[in-house]
Amino acid sequence: MRRATARNLGLWVAFLVALRLLVIPAEESALLEASELRAAASRSAGWIQRVQRPAGDYLYHYDAERDEDLGGYNEVRHAGVTMALFQAAGRSGDPEALAEGERGVQWRLDQLHREGDWAALTNVAGTRAKVGASALMVVALAEQRLATGETRHDDVMREVGRFLVFMQRPDGGFNIAWDVGPGRADTVGVSQYYPGEALWALALLHEAFPGEGWDEYARITSRFVTTLRDDVEGVRLQPLADHWAAYALAEMVEWGLRDFEIEYARRLAGRFGLLLRTDAQRANGLFGGPLGIVRGPEIPAAAVGTWVEGMAAIWRLSASDERLADLRPEIEERLHAGASLLAARQTNEQDAAAYPRPDWALGTWLVDGETRMDDQQHALSGLLYAADALEGRVQRAPDPPSGTLSGGSEGAP
Repeated sequence: MRRATARNLGLWVAFLVALRLLVIPAEESALLEASELRAAASRSAGWIQRVQRPAGDYLYHYDAERDEDLGGYNEVRHAGVTMALFQAAGRSGDPEALAEGERGVQWRLDQLHREGDWAALTNVAGTRAKVGASALMVVALAEQRLATGETRHDDVMREVGRFLVFMQRPDGGFNIAWDVGPGRADTVGVSQYYPGEALWALALLHEAFPGEGWDEYARITSRFVTTLRDDVEGVRLQPLADHWAAYALAEMVEWGLRDFEIEYARRLAGRFGLLLRTDAQRANGLFGGPLGIVRGPEIPAAAVGTWVEGMAAIWRLSASDERLADLRPEIEERLHAGASLLAARQTNEQDAAAYPRPDWALGTWLVDGETRMDDQQHALSGLLYAADALEGRVQRAPDPPSGTLSGGSEGAP
């Protein structure tokens, strides 16, 4: 009897240990201070600045182990990286980030396509204007405006905003792109994230130019994103982990969000929380770690950074709208853990010394020795706003410009 009991007990212990290792591995638990998150964000911004080319474009895809430029480019990600530089300039008072962001903007503004009363950001070839690229360029220009107080790009912001409105469908979604040669919209292609990007751009246009009607288009877009998009655009795992939509809702909270928008924000909080928890557990467990069988391979910072960005935006929502207040403690816990893990994975000075070109490895997030510019972009933005949350700062925008940052005198107030 005793032997059988001991054997059964041993089997249960073995089962529980296996369950812990294989199915529910422990989370990485070292939590960093806000100052450490900001330092990691600064290293990320430094990498973007070091690899920017003289024309204003950035190193897109890099193999640090072989010190090789892997080529390629993407105008949507260019706009996003430029946006992140302006965020670093505004929140950290980084004049170099501002200067490099200005070069990134100018390179793209020189390639605008104009028709009628609108303007759109095209690919390098000038043949196609994606809604996502134009939306994020509006966001980048809005961030530059917030960081410096300058108004010299206001007319361009409005022009590109009119392109977004022009491309909006009756259901509130967007045609994916404008094909310049034939002069027609692509009504067949799909991008699940473009509606969220456009929503944030329209919200920022209203913030910059209240009374011009941009909020009406933002409201229409928000209804589509929060109630229709996942079904219309074929999202399999709903809700889509859309950090752009989270940014937008946090921007719109002062307008007064509708109940269905709050419900969507709750669902987003759950989605981001699950993704961050799963990633935190990935490095532990017998098969969840090095072998990567249960939890899969390491996720690039371009993905994890967006989850941190999204959770930080939902945190701001929960701090501003009582309908989400009950979620705030759990959001704070998950955001802190996710941002800490993200920062801990960054290539530091000691790690970088092992690569052929240390200055191009420092500040990156590498998977199989490779990084892409949006790895640094999303991690930078996520870490900045996670640090804000740890310090209880609800305002996303930088403090009013002090005059120490300036992208130029033209059109400055």
